[in-house]
Amino acid sequence: MDLHDSWLLAARSFPFLTGTFSDMSSALSIRQLTKTYGNGFQALSGIDLDVAEGDFFALLGPNGAGKSTTIGIISTLVNKTSGTVNIFGHDLDREPAALKRCIGVVPQEFNFNQFEKTFDIVVTQAGYYGIPAKIAKERAEQYLTQLGLWDKRDVPSRSLSGGMKRRLMIARALIHEPRLLILDEPTAGVDIELRRSMWTFLTELNKKGITIILTTHYLE
Repeated sequence: MDLHDSWLLAARSFPFLTGTFSDMSSALSIRQLTKTYGNGFQALSGIDLDVAEGDFFALLGPNGAGKSTTIGIISTLVNKTSGTVNIFGHDLDREPAALKRCIGVVPQEFNFNQFEKTFDIVVTQAGYYGIPAKIAKERAEQYLTQLGLWDKRDVPSRSLSGGMKRRLMIARALIHEPRLLILDEPTAGVDIELRRSMWTFLTELNKKGITIILTTHYLE
């Protein structure tokens, strides 16, 4: 069963940014992926999906279509019921640690310590990947600057606007320099101007070779 048959949603790639599927190796390969919750609800039924390395790929569909569940499984945050997930040659079941190092995840909900300083949130994340403190601080400055948050580096994250918090999560997800960036509704709750600037930032990341997979309702 393919993506359209099982979800009744569209999956859209943007090959004009970095190339086409035909001239790239696979970043993500999903085969016969299913997810059934404890109450018997089947969120996914036999999903097959391939995303090429260097692609910018969007999953589109209404609430309940299975987008966030799929993202959660790829991100190792949700357990699948059956099927296979392979990211850059690493199998989810056999090499979960290696797979996790390849991906950066930006969830839909804010999941950081609201009382921790913005800079510290990003640096702390680097520690989970064994990144030396000096390098972590340099990268934190780099990404916070690029995302327009450097002047907020010493303030508690709870004082940030919703759009700033979204950008903070992107900086945190990039700190270990993943090959694949996964974002679940990254523009939810942000205004049009900020949404467009975020698309610009993600496009520039993609041009540098980072594969991007996201869910969104917005295409402009």
